[in-house]
Amino acid sequence: MTTLTVYDPAMCCSTGICGPDIDPHLVQFAADLDWLAERGVEVKRINLSQEPVLFAENESVKAVLEKSGVEGLPVIMLGDTLQTSGQYPVREKLAKMTGVEFKAGATETASTSCCGGDAAESEKVSSSCC
Repeated sequence: MTTLTVYDPAMCCSTGICGPDIDPHLVQFAADLDWLAERGVEVKRINLSQEPVLFAENESVKAVLEKSGVEGLPVIMLGDTLQTSGQYPVREKLAKMTGVEFKAGATETASTSCCGGDAAESEKVSSSCC
């Protein structure tokens, strides 16, 4: 199976549940990646602040950074193919790029958060769980 790799900008935690300001888009994206993983997609996240060498080693990611700087992040790769850059795609787009069935209007969500609790409840957390 091909791996979906997310090259994230520098941040303390990829879940979006870090610090005093929770980014609901990152919370949803993390849930969407969990949703993909539950359907058999191998998902890998690489954080610029933790693994900068991996950004420099990937020619596609390096090209995005040279052209757009960190504004070009995140970079989403499927195998060796660049899919998107500069935004976190929504679940429907992730499903399409990975070949996972998606039903518009379905209310499926990931069942757990990074802390192991209910994903809906984790959006209410105001402190870091990382």
